[in-house]
Amino acid sequence: MLNIGFSEAVVIFMVALIVLGPERLPEVGKYLAKLSIEVKKSIDEIKRELELDKVEEELKQAKEELEKIKQQTVSLAEKSLETQNDENKSS
Repeated sequence: MLNIGFSEAVVIFMVALIVLGPERLPEVGKYLAKLSIEVKKSIDEIKRELELDKVEEELKQAKEELEKIKQQTVSLAEKSLETQNDENKSS
């Protein structure tokens, strides 16, 4: 996620300790942890919605293909009936 090494993390912690003080640092840590969890949940939800949109698009394409096949089948059936009627009239 964030490519932070151990030394960078120590520097960030020391600066946060100086700026926030030892009283507020645990509160900020808890807040950041909760925020991180909420962001991960939101990202997962967005991913699920995107996957659903993709599946919906695939279903739409499949439906269109089935409609084309249906039309072709009806057309072939009508031609077959016409051919059969023509043969019966000829006989």
